Amino acid sequence: MKVLRGARLIDGTGAAPVTGATIVIDGERIASVAVRNEGDFPHDAEIVDCTGKTILPGLIDCHDHMANHRYDLAHRWGIDEPESTRHLRTAAVLRQTLEAGYTMIRDAAGLDAGFKRAIDEGLIAGPRLVLSISIISPIGGIGDAVAPSGASPFGDCCCVPRDPLLPSGVVETLGDVRPVVRRMVRAGADVIKCATTGGASSRPGHGPKDGAFNLDEMQALVEEAHALDRRVMCHALGGRGLDIAIAAEVDSIEHGCYLDEDPRQLERMAERNIFFVPTLLVYEYHRKSPLPHVRERAHALHEHHILAVQRALAAGVKVVAGTDAGGHGHPANAGELDCLVRAGMTPMQAVQAATLWAAECCGRAHEVGTVEKGKFADLIVVAGDPLADIATLREAKNIALVLKGGEVAADRMTHR
Repeated sequence: MKVLRGARLIDGTGAAPVTGATIVIDGERIASVAVRNEGDFPHDAEIVDCTGKTILPGLIDCHDHMANHRYDLAHRWGIDEPESTRHLRTAAVLRQTLEAGYTMIRDAAGLDAGFKRAIDEGLIAGPRLVLSISIISPIGGIGDAVAPSGASPFGDCCCVPRDPLLPSGVVETLGDVRPVVRRMVRAGADVIKCATTGGASSRPGHGPKDGAFNLDEMQALVEEAHALDRRVMCHALGGRGLDIAIAAEVDSIEHGCYLDEDPRQLERMAERNIFFVPTLLVYEYHRKSPLPHVRERAHALHEHHILAVQRALAAGVKVVAGTDAGGHGHPANAGELDCLVRAGMTPMQAVQAATLWAAECCGRAHEVGTVEKGKFADLIVVAGDPLADIATLREAKNIALVLKGGEVAADRMTHR
């Protein structure tokens, strides 16, 4: 049994912080939460004095690419290093991300189910994983890696790191949609990732407002995913593709850079409880891209993206933290919270975006996301006050203690 005592508690619900909290952990779960410095616990319990520090739920990133480490083409096509080296690099990143205070990651394509099994079996250290396996898109979509001539360099493969353990997500006809969804689930997908538009870093001619799937294809995809109890996260930046994703009732819009342009889109998202994962941090990287077409797109969407976040909050849409990290480095996860605050969220809203709202977006709010009795003891102890300066969470040195399921994942406490 562990007892965290004397801290200021931000529980993830949006409630005001409380001082002098005592959290009792029994095994992998929270046994009790009390606003007092003493509690009823065995005399031999491990007491951790957290006076002067802040306790929060373990943080959650709802859009990451843990197996992606650079944006260059050789890395995207998987020809820059052996697969074994890439996997070891990914294992190191998973450990570093956990040690930085992120106890759950929803991976938006690239990780195979073996990483989740390795973490669960204790072979490697890492966050809880919610996997999408591969991006599902039609021919010519962001999941279809082709050379400029139109030839695929390795046959059907995904634009995220190539791995023979990842099934192809390329859909050729309407009749392919359901089987591809089923193959993702068979391969271990906890969530279905798809794309209805291009993106800032997509090839020339397939940009943020260029469409991909048709409505009937997307409706089939969402229906099949939901029939298999899987949520759907959809890469959609603007234009007709964004309309189609919302009309098909996906569970979250990823990026959503041009959601400011049509108020009806945000109204429908609020009505249908569709989450918004803006991934602001990745566009900071794209605005400095060496590729002119990527820089131009990222600069063009910037003001729209900020307005989209502000109008989403005003419309009652839950805005959730996700970095789209990978190409722009690991672990940079908490940088997204700084971006969200600069976009207009309060620090408390930014905390919720990486705790309760993120857990809801992943369908895991019954297990994680808040500091409550019965939930997993996924907790971080922070040296500082994130509500005074959200950037405090960006530095791993400020994350004094990380617990995942009650077990210590990182300990930078100066005293006990």
